[in-house]
Formats: sequence, structure tokens, C-alpha cells
Amino acid sequence: MIEKYLTNKCILIVDDEQEILDMTISILADYGYKNIQTAKSVKETMKCVEEKQPDLAILDVMLPDGNGFELLEKLRKVGDYPILFLTARGEDEDKFKGFGLGADDYIVKPFLPKELLFRITAILRRTYKKESPIVNLNGCQIDFSCGEIIKDNKNIPLTAKEYELLQTLYRNAGRIVTIDTLCEAVWGENAYVYTNSLMTHIRRIREKIEINPSHPVSLITMKGLGYKLIVEGK
Repeated sequence: MIEKYLTNKCILIVDDEQEILDMTISILADYGYKNIQTAKSVKETMKCVEEKQPDLAILDVMLPDGNGFELLEKLRKVGDYPILFLTARGEDEDKFKGFGLGADDYIVKPFLPKELLFRITAILRRTYKKESPIVNLNGCQIDFSCGEIIKDNKNIPLTAKEYELLQTLYRNAGRIVTIDTLCEAVWGENAYVYTNSLMTHIRRIREKIEINPSHPVSLITMKGLGYKLIVEGK
């Protein structure tokens, strides 16, 4: 039995062969994975991730307008999520290149359906631990089940945008989340125009979670890069 919090994750499959897309979707759907996106080219993939960031991307190496290695590098610039190669190219040099670029796994076609399922599930389990609704920060807690900050025995409500930003930061706790990634997670397409709004929301979040918002210790600015959420015990 695969945990529901894993089967709810968004999986993006990139392959120009419809037969492979249909088969992969069928395999995943049989085990409860329903949140699946597909793309057949580099261009389609970038449009997909602009509209919605996936939790896992499965890439073919050979694509009509480029290759999976170049695509991986493009995806890494706008998001931080695991990537698995699923391709007919099984040469050692290709595998080494894929892993060298930061791929999380590499499966060669033809493949056994259960092998694909197990590898996808293993990557998701490693990347996304079962989320507790209560998250401990320095001097306060986030209660995601209620959308509140618990601080000094007070319950401080989060706005919808603050909640989405904290969710994105928490999923990447301890790691830098770029400004572009945060904007896209909350505002979607053409998110770059919302940079100033992001800074305003970050300031308001700090007012709710930090002991001293002028000297934050939980929501850190990584100059020129983005932000990082420091979670206690993680």
C-alpha cells in the first residue's frame, strides 16, 4: 500500500512517444497516482512547469526539440524537485552524464512496470517525508492543519498566500528556494512580475514567525538567490 500523501504528489512525464506516456500513466494510476501531467517536448515541458511545479519529473533523453540533459538543466534553474530519466539510451556515458547533472535515478527502456513504480515511490519517499501538520521553528510553531502560527500562546492566522509560501519553503526546509520558484508556486504564470509582492509577503510572514523580524533566524534571505526556512529538528 502506497501512502496517500505520496500518491497525491504531482508527477510530470516527458516523452514524445504517446505509447510510453499512456503506459506510464496506466502503471501509476493502477497504484493510486492520479496527479499526472505530460509533455512531449522541451517547449511543452517549460510551459507546464511555468503553470505548475511538479513534485517529480520523468524525462526521456531524446526529444524533438532538444534532449533531456539540457532540459534537466533548464528545470533546475526554476525548481528543486527530483528527476528520473526513463530512456532507451542505456550507454554508461549517458548514465554518468545524467547522474552528473543531478538526476535522482536512470531507467532504461524496456522496463518492468513494477520496477518503475518502486523507483518512483522510493524517490518520493526519500524526498518528501510524511508531513506533520505542526512544524517547530525558533520561538513558534506552524500549524498547517489550521493555517496558523502558534506564538506566545496566541494563534495567528495565515493568509492564503502566506500559507502557500510557507508550504513551499517547508517542503524544501534547509535548502535555498529561489525567488522565481516561490513566485511561480504562489502566482503561477508570469510570476516574475510579483517579485515585489513576494518581498511584502515575506516581511509579513517574518512579523508572524520571528522573535525579532529585523534579525530573522527562521526565514533567512540568501542574497541574490532566494530564501531558506530553518526548521528545528530537521
